[in-house]
Amino acid sequence: MHERLKEARKKLKLSQEFVARQMNLSRPTISAIEAGQRKVTAEELAKFSELYGISVAELMYGKPSENAQVEMFARAFSELSDIDRKEIMSLINFKRRYKETMHD
Repeated sequence: MHERLKEARKKLKLSQEFVARQMNLSRPTISAIEAGQRKVTAEELAKFSELYGISVAELMYGKPSENAQVEMFARAFSELSDIDRKEIMSLINFKRRYKETMHD
C-alpha cells in the first residue's frame, strides 16, 4: 500500500510537506509511511483517500471497488451544507431532465 500512497501523491504533484500539513502529520512521518516503515491507521487511510481523491479500496488493493465513485461522492456530499446539497440535487435533476428530453 505504501507504494500506492507515494504514487498517488506524485501523480497529483503534491509534496510530502504539503501532504503532512493537510494530514496533520510531520513530513518524516509521511516519508516513513511511503517507505513502508510505518503502518497507516484507518483514520489516516480515510484522510489519504479524501486528499488524493482515490477510494480506500484502491489505495489498499490497487483497484477501485465497484462503488468507489459512489462512495467518494457520498462522503463529499455528506460534508456539504444543506444549501450546497440542494444546489447539487437541483443540478442532478436538471441533467436528468435534459437527458430525457434529448432521447425523446
